[in-house]
Amino acid sequence: MTKVHERPVEPFSDIHFEHGEVRATLLHDPTVEGLDMAIYLDGSGSMSDEYEYKKVGKGILDWLFGKETKPLENTVEPQVRWILEYLATKDRNGMLRTAYWATGTAGSIELIGELQGKDVKSYLFPGPKKFGNQTNLKPAIEDYVEYLEEQMQNGARQGCAVFITDGVIHDADAVKTYCEYLVKLMKKGKLPRMNFILVGVGKDVDEEQMEDICHVEYKDFGHLWCHRIAEEVNQVAELVAVLVDESMTVASGGIITDDKGTVLARYESRLPAILEFKIPEGAHSFTLEVNGQKFTQPLPDEDDDDDHH
Repeated sequence: MTKVHERPVEPFSDIHFEHGEVRATLLHDPTVEGLDMAIYLDGSGSMSDEYEYKKVGKGILDWLFGKETKPLENTVEPQVRWILEYLATKDRNGMLRTAYWATGTAGSIELIGELQGKDVKSYLFPGPKKFGNQTNLKPAIEDYVEYLEEQMQNGARQGCAVFITDGVIHDADAVKTYCEYLVKLMKKGKLPRMNFILVGVGKDVDEEQMEDICHVEYKDFGHLWCHRIAEEVNQVAELVAVLVDESMTVASGGIITDDKGTVLARYESRLPAILEFKIPEGAHSFTLEVNGQKFTQPLPDEDDDDDHH
């Protein structure tokens, strides 16, 4: 039998079918349809050391010829690249709004741009042009809400923004008041559902303050925020991935059926990136059902040399 490729239907990026076994790779996570993500990096003065490029040891050519071949690195860059690559698999178009927050004098925003997960290796994160002297979170949230309102016209149906900080937030009361206002708008349907993720880094983070912001539970809505603290910058990416999964996995897995409605596979918790299952002889397609949505994928033909029509 020969393996034939069928054009994948979204959300699949690749389909293999051979000897009654299917291997389907997901292009993106369909449990978070229409999700528009953003990441805001702390641009306050206390972070300046983390953004400083330093030498990362010598390569063999350095030792042999005394040349500098190893690139300079800062501690933030590898983490942000990893996060961007991961979040792009959740985002509806793989483009993430990325900005420094808590920059300048009153905690302003410095936009880096709309960054694509597939291009992460080429992005540099040297820190903002002007490091901030106040860590004000509300302007960053406002920036994201404004951005999401624009994106609603292009198909955004829900939002998730990640905010990374290394210290005390100076406008915590204003943040709480603003969040109450946002939840009212979301409950009225004037804004799409949003989730905010706050990740603290290092020993100067005020955990009590973070809990005060994040543990608020709104009536008929639940939590708007979730948070964690990383002891060091190099733990941030993994924490962000866990928090995004926890807050954005709205479906409890999914079900795969054949074209006769027979259940072939059931995913109880969340969908893996690669779905593998057996399919009965004579089936022409399979359907993935997630959150009430159905995605039907035709099967490639299996060419049998003994079969002559």
